[in-house]
Amino acid sequence: MNIPVYSIVAYSGTGKTTLIEKLIPALRKRGLRVAVVKHDAHEFDIDHEGKDSWRFTKAGAEVTVIASATKAAIMENRPVPIDALIARISGVDIILTEGYKTGPWPKIALMRSGNNKPLPLPPEECLAVMADVPVEAGVPFLPLGDAEALADLLVEDMRKNAKNA
Repeated sequence: MNIPVYSIVAYSGTGKTTLIEKLIPALRKRGLRVAVVKHDAHEFDIDHEGKDSWRFTKAGAEVTVIASATKAAIMENRPVPIDALIARISGVDIILTEGYKTGPWPKIALMRSGNNKPLPLPPEECLAVMADVPVEAGVPFLPLGDAEALADLLVEDMRKNAKNA
């Protein structure tokens, strides 16, 4: 079974992270298990210098895994395409991505009038548009930050797609 993927896209400072932070409990309240994939345009590191996993990576391991009784992390010390990462996710009902403007998944575009940036994509390429000012989009328009309304829209889209599958 393919897990539905939805991308939350916007320019920096628009509220993607804040929206997803509110959207996760809204989806969980509807009985859904949620995964999130965050795009980081900067070099990030979850390893800490001197720790065993860091030492394995520095020694040249292509993949380093750290696991405990409550969580695990797989560090790919090489580029991995987003579709390959998504293909590895299981045991959830929906996958949200933050910051991936490309890809075959439905997108929810955000716009905040205060940061003077336009929508990150043409509205017709989006499942919905969320903004703090009215936008003529030709697709569903939701108020910026309304996680409950977005959760309803996503659940309805998932139901519609499940019927058509």
